Amino acid sequence: MEIQLPFIFLSFSLIILHLFPFSFAQIPGFVSLDCGGDVNFTDEIGLEWTPDENFTYGEISTISVANETRKQYMTLRYFPADSRKYCYTLDVVSRTRYLLRATFLYGNFDNNNVYPKFDISVGATHWSTIVIEDANTIEKAELIFLVSSPTVSVCLSNATTGSPFISTLELRQFNGSVYHTDVENHYYLSVSARINFGAHSDAPIRYPDDPFDRIWESDSIKKANYLVDVAAGTQKISTNVSIDVKRNEMPPVKVMQTAVVGRNGSLTYRLDLEGFPGFGWAVIYFAEIEDLALDESRKFRIALPGDPDISKLVLNIEENARGKYRLYEPGVTNISLPFVLSFKFGETTDSSRGPLLNALEINKYLEKNDGSPDGDAMSSVLSHYTSEEWAKEGGDPCLPVPWSWVRCSLDPRPRVVSILLSSKNLTGNIPLGITKLTGLVELWLDGNMLTGPIPDFGRCRDLKIVHLENNQLTGALPATLMKLPNLRELFVQNNMLSGRVLSGRHNNGSLLSFFPRFSHSLITIFKMVTTTFILILNSYSGNLNLHKGSKKQSHMHAIIIGTAVGAPLLLLVTVLSFLVTRKVMKNNNEKDHTVSRPSQNMVSSNNDDGSVEGAQCFRYSEIKISTNNFEKKVGSGGFGVVYYGKLDDGKEIAVKVLTSNSYQGIREFSNEVSLLSRIHHRNLVQLLGYCREEGNCMLIYEFMHNGTLKEHLYGPLTHGRSINWIKRLEVAEDAAKGIEYLHTGCVPSVIHRDVKSSNILLDRHMRAKVSDFGLSKLAVDEVSHVSSIVRGTVGYLDPEYYISQQLTDKSDVYSFGVILLELISGQEAISNDSFGGSCRNIVQWAKLHIESGDIQSIIDPALRNKYDLQSMWKIAEKALMCVQPHGHMRPSISEVVKEIQDAISIEKESRRTSDELSRNSINSSINTTSMDLGAADNFLAIDESITQPSAR
Repeated sequence: MEIQLPFIFLSFSLIILHLFPFSFAQIPGFVSLDCGGDVNFTDEIGLEWTPDENFTYGEISTISVANETRKQYMTLRYFPADSRKYCYTLDVVSRTRYLLRATFLYGNFDNNNVYPKFDISVGATHWSTIVIEDANTIEKAELIFLVSSPTVSVCLSNATTGSPFISTLELRQFNGSVYHTDVENHYYLSVSARINFGAHSDAPIRYPDDPFDRIWESDSIKKANYLVDVAAGTQKISTNVSIDVKRNEMPPVKVMQTAVVGRNGSLTYRLDLEGFPGFGWAVIYFAEIEDLALDESRKFRIALPGDPDISKLVLNIEENARGKYRLYEPGVTNISLPFVLSFKFGETTDSSRGPLLNALEINKYLEKNDGSPDGDAMSSVLSHYTSEEWAKEGGDPCLPVPWSWVRCSLDPRPRVVSILLSSKNLTGNIPLGITKLTGLVELWLDGNMLTGPIPDFGRCRDLKIVHLENNQLTGALPATLMKLPNLRELFVQNNMLSGRVLSGRHNNGSLLSFFPRFSHSLITIFKMVTTTFILILNSYSGNLNLHKGSKKQSHMHAIIIGTAVGAPLLLLVTVLSFLVTRKVMKNNNEKDHTVSRPSQNMVSSNNDDGSVEGAQCFRYSEIKISTNNFEKKVGSGGFGVVYYGKLDDGKEIAVKVLTSNSYQGIREFSNEVSLLSRIHHRNLVQLLGYCREEGNCMLIYEFMHNGTLKEHLYGPLTHGRSINWIKRLEVAEDAAKGIEYLHTGCVPSVIHRDVKSSNILLDRHMRAKVSDFGLSKLAVDEVSHVSSIVRGTVGYLDPEYYISQQLTDKSDVYSFGVILLELISGQEAISNDSFGGSCRNIVQWAKLHIESGDIQSIIDPALRNKYDLQSMWKIAEKALMCVQPHGHMRPSISEVVKEIQDAISIEKESRRTSDELSRNSINSSINTTSMDLGAADNFLAIDESITQPSAR
């Protein structure tokens, strides 16, 4: 793994809460915050809890959950489901490692029974997405990190459903070098699993047994880490003898006094790893707690799929720990792990005892986000207004969401582009920190009580709009304002400015002056009417000591509108504005009916006569003959009906007839013609031409003999049998490659917007091609999303796109993830009775089973166990990644293609191995018995679908 990108943890966060002076805490370095609480108290294990009463945001709710009696879980604090983030800012000791823990117990506090889903972040770094699945279950997130600033901000934001809330927030300070990694300046450790094997009960082990209050979950609670596939012969053992754990950073003695052993020679587990796949930190803890005879030994290997080097190692606990009852902790600080980790310990041939396991820790590397480079400058601005409510939002000014009075760019490290502080009762001088915001475009400080001079904004080269009117500013107008190349609006009236009015000609030839705010509408008019940018005179109104400039300057003012001619000219300009506005609106409406060109090398375009260059235009009479008067209907959909036809040269075609003459239908027709006439790929259905005649709109495609993927999975083409697993993988690869071409091979990229199994067609050789581009959108260069009215199909529709109406290529990835789940299960995306319980869609149903390790319950029975389980898991894990709730958490379609190809390789290798075993078995039979052809036929039960031509 390459760890790059230096990290500087921003220290600009304002201290919202001066909570937790360490004299309050019973244990130095511990912070235990009872969110929504109102009194200090000590809990049953000796931890001191402090209420968050100084936190002014949000509402408090009291909850009651069965069997939960701990006081810290009887209240919570919740926040509006808006676009803001709500941050706790905690004091920490710089260059010290901490464990940060947040817990969430819903308890139906809002009486809505709508399980919330929202994000939690540390500073500018997205920490985790909190998904509540049970009102009575505590969700937990833990992070281990080295801090480099005096404060740390923990923020809740981006509610997908329900309201963000929090029950507890805890800090636990470590000593020394515990959890040190070479990359800790750039990466956090997100805790995924911390397990105590052989536990006596379901209760976790924590403080005071663990001096750092790490929570060691019992292996008896399967739900905690989804421990499944426990090998036969697995037995719990324990001892009362003290274990030498070397130092207190290691697992506590109580954890090491229990273990599991494999009496039959093996230990096998499958473990769900929260936050994976990815790179992680993993340590296994062993201590020999059985008294072995002198001639006995315990040696074993760990079998870790995909990591042969680790699998070669022989573990000898007693030898490595230099004696019994001593800790031995082999680990890897940089290892790639899957979402579902299968591991096995198997004893060696020279071992007399089976393997043993006491405890396990796995953490995922979480890359730190440097945040906005404007953090220090914004911290300087906030330092002037520490008591103001708007200044207490905390965290990074831009990430994961910007402060309510800030707008930011869409760069990976976003810059502040707008400051919106109109009428905020600001006093004193304009903060100099604002002049350091080199990406600033708009500055709104009007309607305050600011005093002193206007500072030098010479570094803010992108400034376009500046509002300083209605303050008490003094001094002269800075000459540097005239040198700003992009300045378009400057409002300074009703201040106490002095000196001369500066007027001059912009670098681009436009005139610049200053004007009262009531003239703002005229500026817009002049922008439309003239080719130069003109601002209005009288900018210095309300500034008694601000005078006109020299004669030369007054000549320039004469060019600009004066008060004497303002009224007559305003009428003329208004008329011109009306005419121009009508023209602009007309042009915009016309643009809505056309489709932008994906790239310069895509030469197709719509002509004035309605024809499209690059696509053959068929006459209606030709289509009527080719389809034998539309005799054979082969499909239908929201667009219309599809008919079979054959051209004069014998080429088979599919004719899609538009049944709606609505604006939307015509637009989708134009969209598909324009796109498909310019993009060509072997995994996209080829558009042969179109017909737009006699009130008919038709699209003519190559004919796909084997229908849709949907029909082969659970439609009429199954006929009691279904395509086998490797064929499904090849279909998935073909379809993913088609989408990959749209996303990466077109400039700008194309977002399909309606990826679903019925839009994946199969030709006579079962090669898959993506079809139906009526809803497709072009992405815009350097823009991360396209604002769009939500279109798509229920069951495949990206929930983030549905909520935000911001379309990205990850919306197609979500839809494709649904298709992968369909391929695994043979189930429809939406069903009222197929999934049981309260699940109505395939994503909820599949996720429930996959995350519990129970993949067998969702695999299509029609596959008849003819698949390699490893390839099935690989696709299942990738499908879950594709349907993550937020786009940034999903893989690219190129990553999905690679994963499918790996699964195909696994499947083919498995079949080769099976074939070799079959041949060896047959050869053995020939050598030892008479040739029995009937027996051989019975042994070789071949799936005939394998012999079909490959989609490759």
